Amino acid sequence: MHHTDQAPLYSSYAYRARLRMHGLVTSMSAKGDCYDNAGAESFLSNLKNELAHHCDFPTRESARAAIFDYSELFYNRQRRNQTLGNLSPMQFEQQFVA
Repeated sequence: MHHTDQAPLYSSYAYRARLRMHGLVTSMSAKGDCYDNAGAESFLSNLKNELAHHCDFPTRESARAAIFDYSELFYNRQRRNQTLGNLSPMQFEQQFVA
């Protein structure tokens, strides 16, 4: 999934065709809705500040593995989120599953 705003670069045919060529699905914020992208922006900010700025990745595969570990093992399962009542996303979701 590749989520962006509606900037001309991201909505161009060539850009979208290249994403499709790599198996990516496009998603765009609703026009004029500045809050539509807030969750993705927050996650990416945390990813950059808590992982990417502190690491030099020798290969794309090592970067992919580190990002997977960060998002799936740390961010979703362990990292407490203030807006979720100081629970991890997984803990927050589990409150509603049973």
